[in-house]
Amino acid sequence: MSLADKRDYYEVMGVPKNASEDEIKKAYRKLAKQYHPDLNPNDKVAETRFKEVNEAYEVLSDKEKRARYDQFGHAGVDPNFGGGAAGGSPFQGDFDFGDIFNSVFGGFGGFGGRQANPNAPRRGTDTETSIYISFEEAAKGCKQTITFQHVENCEECSGSGAKKGTSATTCSNCGGSGQVRVNQRTPFGVVQTARTCDKCHGKGKIIEQPCKECGGTGHVRKKKTLEINIPAGIANEQMLKVSGQGNAGTNGGPAGDLLLVVNVRPHPIFTRKGNDVWCEIPLTFTQAALGAEITVPTLDGDVSYSTQPGDVFKLKGKGIEKLGGRGRGDQFVKVTIEVPKNLSKEQKEILQSFESTANEKNYAKRKSFFDKIKDKFDNISLNTNIKRDANNSCISFLFL
Repeated sequence: MSLADKRDYYEVMGVPKNASEDEIKKAYRKLAKQYHPDLNPNDKVAETRFKEVNEAYEVLSDKEKRARYDQFGHAGVDPNFGGGAAGGSPFQGDFDFGDIFNSVFGGFGGFGGRQANPNAPRRGTDTETSIYISFEEAAKGCKQTITFQHVENCEECSGSGAKKGTSATTCSNCGGSGQVRVNQRTPFGVVQTARTCDKCHGKGKIIEQPCKECGGTGHVRKKKTLEINIPAGIANEQMLKVSGQGNAGTNGGPAGDLLLVVNVRPHPIFTRKGNDVWCEIPLTFTQAALGAEITVPTLDGDVSYSTQPGDVFKLKGKGIEKLGGRGRGDQFVKVTIEVPKNLSKEQKEILQSFESTANEKNYAKRKSFFDKIKDKFDNISLNTNIKRDANNSCISFLFL
């Protein structure tokens, strides 16, 4: 895709140009979930949007790249256009915007400040991607193969930016420092300032014959595939850091890190509370009345359990493994009664027949409840008249 065809990165992320780092990160995670290939299989449009979102986030999440993008647009951050090297300008020639700024406002080199070596090794930036795993994989850990994009050193020139067989030369104008000192006469006397070298554009070296593969930047963007160990007990949206798998460094500096956001899909039965697992098992009306042995699903397989409705029981050590292997949580199971619906005439008659034969022995809790109410109101002031229905099942009272 040509630079002219690319969408504005802020438009891709759906954020304003003055968006904060947190706003950009939140937008990225929302869009990465929406268009993730795992959730949109065989959807080419979603795949394209996912790549577009990752590319936009890689630039806008990096302060240096974002500044270059804000100033020069896509050309400022495209490695093949000369904008991939940190601090570099995408424009080649006699103009340098840094020089213009410094010539107007002046540098600070004349005050004893030490200038950074432009050819010193610099660490590469971090890159971020995401992955989706199941509830069980999060609970017990797993291995996942991921594919992501990052910036690597160009193989053709070994990261030097110069055509194979050639090398960059030290700038004769600044001696490799990337800056030159200029004496300026002012009303306060002669002041020495430092500004970016207009010959090497602050790089301290000159590449006479740039590498055609990387355009002289020394870097190219490529896809990489890794097998990642996901630790047991990882939580939803938790971030893993994979050291040294981010973008390549500059001047032989170390690579940045890969930041992997792990998303856990919801489970149809289990919910997670800390390291504990919760589930709810419904009993039929008949099972509740006659008692039943139920089958309880766990992360380790099914177990049998005899219980009563309303019970919450614990299966010790059947929860999620704690990060670092420090034991496991528990599983809590709540037993409920599912009241039958859409009853036929025959079913209703059977239930009514049962109810007509029931007595206080069949409903011990119900009897106890109304006995407590009776005792309560028997102690009320004589100014209260209490009326009970024939079955003692309903109590009403009138205040005089």
